[in-house]
Amino acid sequence: MSTMTAPAPASRGLNISLWVVQTILFLFYGLTGLAKLFLPVKTLADLWIWPGQYPEILLRGTGFIDLCGGLGILLPSLTRIKPGVAVLAGVGLIALQVCAITFHLSRGEAFVTPVNFVALFLAALIVWGRGRKIPVQPR
Repeated sequence: MSTMTAPAPASRGLNISLWVVQTILFLFYGLTGLAKLFLPVKTLADLWIWPGQYPEILLRGTGFIDLCGGLGILLPSLTRIKPGVAVLAGVGLIALQVCAITFHLSRGEAFVTPVNFVALFLAALIVWGRGRKIPVQPR
């Protein structure tokens, strides 16, 4: 049986920050994933343009990936069941954002990439923080 000790004060602030970032990513990817999965293509095309220009399977597929990434970035840490999965989800979200940035740049939509870069940075922060600095201990 392992004993848990309270993190050092500096680590406590980082730990809280990591929880906040994980929650933000959960909400961001969860909500965009649900929108891509369940809203009509026309509604999303009015918001983002590209959903009406590509096969619906791309939209729904990215919605599924977004939703899985959002769930994976928070729930394993929160439940402390296989918390290392959150780090893997973070790596997946980084890959997703690299693809999204490439996609938008190829379409001449550089103006939308700041959101992608922020999401990429936040996912990288979780990979670093939960992978190396303050991993969540499993039950």
